[in-house]
Amino acid sequence: MIKIVKKKKKKKLGSMGFSGGGAAGEQSLLRPFGKTQPAPCGAEGCPNHNHIRPMLMIISKAEDMGRSMDDAYTDAWNIFAETTPFHSVCGRVCPHPCESACNRREKEGAVGINAVERFIGDFGLEKKLKPPMITEEKRTEKIAVVGSGPAGMSCAYQLARRGYPVTVFEAFPKSGGMLRYGIPDYRLPQDVLDAEIQRILDMGVELKLNTMVGRDVPVDDLKKEYAAIFVGLGAHQGLQLKIESEDAPNVWTGTDFLHKVNEGEMIEVGDHVVVIGGGDTAIDAARMARRLGAKATILYRRTRTEMPAIEEEIEGALEEGVDIHFLAAPIEIYKDGDKATGMKCQQMELGEPDASGRRRPVPIEGDTFDLQFTTLIAAISQQPDFTGFTDLIEGRDWIKTDDKFKTKIESIFSGGDNVNLGLVIDAIYHGRRAAEAIHEMVTGEAMSPDKKAEAIHFDKLYPDFYEEMQRQQPAVMPVETRFEDINAEITSTFTIEAATAEARRCMSCGFCFDCGVCWSLCQDSAITKSMVKGGPVVGKPEYVYKHDVCTGCKKCAEQCPCGWLEMR
Repeated sequence: MIKIVKKKKKKKLGSMGFSGGGAAGEQSLLRPFGKTQPAPCGAEGCPNHNHIRPMLMIISKAEDMGRSMDDAYTDAWNIFAETTPFHSVCGRVCPHPCESACNRREKEGAVGINAVERFIGDFGLEKKLKPPMITEEKRTEKIAVVGSGPAGMSCAYQLARRGYPVTVFEAFPKSGGMLRYGIPDYRLPQDVLDAEIQRILDMGVELKLNTMVGRDVPVDDLKKEYAAIFVGLGAHQGLQLKIESEDAPNVWTGTDFLHKVNEGEMIEVGDHVVVIGGGDTAIDAARMARRLGAKATILYRRTRTEMPAIEEEIEGALEEGVDIHFLAAPIEIYKDGDKATGMKCQQMELGEPDASGRRRPVPIEGDTFDLQFTTLIAAISQQPDFTGFTDLIEGRDWIKTDDKFKTKIESIFSGGDNVNLGLVIDAIYHGRRAAEAIHEMVTGEAMSPDKKAEAIHFDKLYPDFYEEMQRQQPAVMPVETRFEDINAEITSTFTIEAATAEARRCMSCGFCFDCGVCWSLCQDSAITKSMVKGGPVVGKPEYVYKHDVCTGCKKCAEQCPCGWLEMR
């Protein structure tokens, strides 16, 4: 049923005292036009510009279009597959900046885009869906990809879709990069990661494991054999605290600790683990320490407001009994024999913002305390191992690229954490755009421009049209059972009913979704409506606006819920 709510706004009067429209009112020269505008979720929120609005709307409108939900979800999977090979992975680990940009957050809460993406990803795995190819033509130009993390595999995937023979070189025994070695199984099960990577390999991508370019294979050899090289080394080396005695055997970096655990190695951590840092690695390390049977304390030199970790993960850590001591930093490590046993900590306060935009932690003179531990984990940051690729480094910076992810060396491209530490979805974007740039270099076909059009925002919508709909929440494992299996996944995938209900909360910002409001409101019969189901959702014009009949009353545009209609 169409819901029409009159806007409570003062209308401008015409010269005869009428508000315009109809035979009695003065006619306006303005006429309605449909103008498709980018939705903020994909255009501004998602670094990879995933096609979120059409993905959600193809599900939301399935019933109206007389389509099965299986067909709708298959189409939704294919829509996302245009830009990413990692639906299920990102549906689990992405901090969903798309939801922070969602216009619905101004009403009763953002659409749960991330959870819907996860359902779509798992649906694709269950149905064994194959990625849409850009061309069936097979090319002869070979491309090398160094690193099988999200950047490297995204690049390989997009090149394979264009028919290129791609070889991926991976230094570790298994593929996945930081997805495998930096994220615990309780957040990202390895069988899910394996399945999405295998789908890329099934496209003809060759994977060479235990092969470190720069050590086992000279970079110069790759230059001779391959038309282009993409470098996605990741950032697997944890940074040191630069405090005396941190070389003790029970002091780890966050990346080394998680790497060992994810390989299946059981680490004796004792009864109290202290983790230094406030990012995702610190949170993951502390939560894993709890699963290994230890008390866990995080020491962070700023406050929770400045903490860069994903909010849901911070909440999860607190639920699991992790203590977080804010505004504190280590200044000295105590040892007993060869083992570290505790440390002196400096209490801090926040001063003026630093280069990161966050307020700088400033020591409070004379305010220190001691903290005992059995294991210390430094998760303050990480960096790449540039062995074999030092020529790409510029000054004190890491690998530098242009806006097409080209490095200063001809035919070598790069992306992911070795360019700049970022999100998984950032790395996927780097790999995708680099693949497009490589194709441009090989063929001369100009790559598509990066879409930077301004998105439509809440003030351009008519939100009263949309009924409030409660956000669906995925089932979460009770805290008391989480430690029975350290690899047990905590959060469940939506049911199809929950995913569909959540998709229906999308407001289709900036794009006609066949609500019928304009047609219902027009008293001049200036709008005709086709009876074909689906309409604009599948790219067919549904409404015809007869400007010669229209009197310009503006009602249609004023109450267009999604902001698609405008008067001009």
